[in-house]
Amino acid sequence: MFKKKILKLTRSLLKRLLPLIFKILIKLKLNRRTINFLNNKSYNSNSSYNFTKIIENLLNDKKIVALDVGAQGGFNSDNFFPSKYNIFFEDILIEPIKEEAEKLGNKKSIINKGLWSKKDTKKLYILGGRLGSSSMYEPDKQKFDLHNIKEQNYKNYDVTNTIKIECDSLNNLLTELDIKNLDYLKIDTQGAELEILSGIGNYRPLLIKVEAHIFSMYKDVPSWNSLLDYLYKLNYVVVDWKDIGEHNTRVPAEMDMILIPNFNNEDGKSSIINSKEKFISLMLIFGQLNLLKLILKRLNIDKKELEEFQDLYFN
Repeated sequence: MFKKKILKLTRSLLKRLLPLIFKILIKLKLNRRTINFLNNKSYNSNSSYNFTKIIENLLNDKKIVALDVGAQGGFNSDNFFPSKYNIFFEDILIEPIKEEAEKLGNKKSIINKGLWSKKDTKKLYILGGRLGSSSMYEPDKQKFDLHNIKEQNYKNYDVTNTIKIECDSLNNLLTELDIKNLDYLKIDTQGAELEILSGIGNYRPLLIKVEAHIFSMYKDVPSWNSLLDYLYKLNYVVVDWKDIGEHNTRVPAEMDMILIPNFNNEDGKSSIINSKEKFISLMLIFGQLNLLKLILKRLNIDKKELEEFQDLYFN
């Protein structure tokens, strides 16, 4: 009886207090942008740590082999992880637009072609107003409102040119470059992610960052669940995601997803154990502290030097 009275009193208080709390929040202008800002700060909270010394000891002068597909602006140009860790990567950059590829320099690791599920010639829709939004898929203005794009800005998404680009599969490209093992794969290609992954062959990166479109602004882009289904069949699991841009839904219209080998089965565990130094390094670089500790405990891998670090995302 006493518990019921307490519960009733609590409900009554909440009913009276919640409207007051919302009014205070409005007065403080704690709106969606503010919340997003705080979420972003939380997401990047582990960036305050510097794991450089630990990673140096782990890798022992080895490099993390990285393939950046859609490398406009350079490797890690979006600063998805702290740039202080760029030195640990041997990066291969894929940029199909010739002028943009030339801006990246004359390094051997810059490939001026596209990736697809097989060797082919594809049409690339160039968006002169937003070059980074150029795609193998044509923009669909009927869907722009969902992405909170104002009508006066539609012109920024006009197709100003189309070019034919030479494409090859991820498997063929890496074989030609004599890359035996790929450690990190990033694909940001405005809808072509599933087609590119379909050409991955037997390569199994330790960490994949891929852009997924829940509501795509391009025509005929494969559904995001098809992309995820394919990655799960390759024995990967999603461990993180971050929304991209503005939208008018209560889910992200687009998001960057992070996937790693499925540590819940033997194949995934084997992939991690066989390259544990690089796997640990990547998880530290991407700030995945709690999950890393959990996986290392399951695999009986001792890493006492990580005990002093708390995952600030959860605090």
